[in-house]
Amino acid sequence: MTQFSSRTADIRAAAKRDDGRAEPLLAALLADLFKIETRNVAINRDQYSLNSLNGFFDTADGAFFFKFHQEEGEEQMSGEYYRADILARAGLPVDQAVYTSTLPGEQILVYRRRTDPRFSDVLRAFDLADGAERGAAVGAEVTLSDRVTEVYRQSLHPITPAEAQSEPIHRLFFERLIDSATGAYPGGRLKSFYVGQSFEFPGVTLSWDIFAAARVSVNGVAYRHSIGELFELAHHRLNPARLADAGGVVAHGDAHNANVWYVAGQGGPSLSFFDPAFAGEHVPTLLAEVKTTFHNIIAHPLWLYDPEQAAERYTATATYRDGTLVIDTDWALSPVREDLLRVKAERAWRPLLQSLADRHLLPADWRQVIRLGLFLCPTLVMNLRAGAGRHNPISSAIGFANAVRVGSEPSAGADLITAFLDTIEPR
Repeated sequence: MTQFSSRTADIRAAAKRDDGRAEPLLAALLADLFKIETRNVAINRDQYSLNSLNGFFDTADGAFFFKFHQEEGEEQMSGEYYRADILARAGLPVDQAVYTSTLPGEQILVYRRRTDPRFSDVLRAFDLADGAERGAAVGAEVTLSDRVTEVYRQSLHPITPAEAQSEPIHRLFFERLIDSATGAYPGGRLKSFYVGQSFEFPGVTLSWDIFAAARVSVNGVAYRHSIGELFELAHHRLNPARLADAGGVVAHGDAHNANVWYVAGQGGPSLSFFDPAFAGEHVPTLLAEVKTTFHNIIAHPLWLYDPEQAAERYTATATYRDGTLVIDTDWALSPVREDLLRVKAERAWRPLLQSLADRHLLPADWRQVIRLGLFLCPTLVMNLRAGAGRHNPISSAIGFANAVRVGSEPSAGADLITAFLDTIEPR
C-alpha cells in the first residue's frame, strides 16, 4: 500500500469515529496531493455513502466537493477508475472533476461544488410524500434514458473475453465473490459478510449452512433457487470472460442516483452524471443497466439505505420448516419507483435487448444474466445481516426477500420481476 493509500485509510477510520480528527488529516492530504490550501473541511455522512467518503471544503478559489472511492477489502486493486472523458466523448451529460488522484486502492476526486440536489434526494422525498412534481422528475429520467440508449445503440460492438475482463465494472459484481489475491471462491465480500455467520429475521434465526440451502417463499410465491445456488450461479455465469457473448457498450456502469445531479431549468429539470467510477468503452452490455435498475428502483423505498425507517414503516415475518424459509412482508415499491421501472423497461432495457437481438448478440440465457447481476447488487453492496451493520431483522428479511425475487424465477406463476422481464423481451 502506498504512503497516500495508508493515509487515506487513516482518514476513513477517523471519519467513522466522528471525533473531529479526520478533517485535519484530510486537509493535509489534499494539500499534498493537489497543492491546495483548504478550509472549512466537512465530511458528509449520508445513507448513500456505502463505499465512499465525501464532503466539502473551501479554498481561495471557491467551494468544492470531494469524494474518495475505495472498495472495502480491495485496497490492492489499481486502475484508472475515473474516466469521465469516455462519457463526455460519447455525448452524455457528465461533470468533470477539477482534481483527480488514481492511487492504487484509493481514488480521490474534487469537483466544483454545486447547489443542485442529487436525484436520489429528490426521489426519496417522493417516496415519503408523493407530489405533483413527480411527473417532471420522471420526465427527466425519460430524457436521460433516451440519451443513454442512443449511446448504447451507437457504441454496441462485439468484444473479446480480454476486453470484457479489462472493465472495472466487474469489481461491483464478480470480484466481490472471490478473494482478490487468489481468486478463491467463496471469497471477498461474500465470505466476509455471510459464510459461517448467523441470520436473524423476525421469527427465526438460521445458520449460514441452513440459510444458504433453504428454498425461499416470499408472500406465497415459491422460488426455484436458494441463496447459495444464486451465488454459485453468479460465480459461474458472471465470470468476466464469459460476459463477452453479448458484446460491449460505452456505459457509466454505476449510475445510481446519488451519482446524478438534478438540475432545474426553464424547460424542466434535467439530469447529469458525476463520479463515473466504473465507466468503460467495452462494458459487457447485459451489465450496463443492472446497477441503475436495482439501486434506483428496487432498493427503494427505505429498506436498503434507511433500514431503521423501513423497520418503522413496514412489517416482515419469517418461518423455517422442512427446508423452506418463508418470508411475508408488506413492503412494496412506491408510485415513483413504479414509474421509474416502467421507464427503465420501455426506454432502456427493451431497446437495448432489441439491438442485441438484431445484431445476433443476445445470449439465450439473457434473463438469467440480468437476474444474477440484480441479485448481487443488494447482497454484496453492504452486509444485509441484522446486527452486522445498520440492518435489523425486518430490513434484513425484506432485503433477502428482494434479493431472491430479483435473482430467481418463481417455481410457478409470476411476480414483479418476471413481469418486468416479460415486457423487455425483444420482438
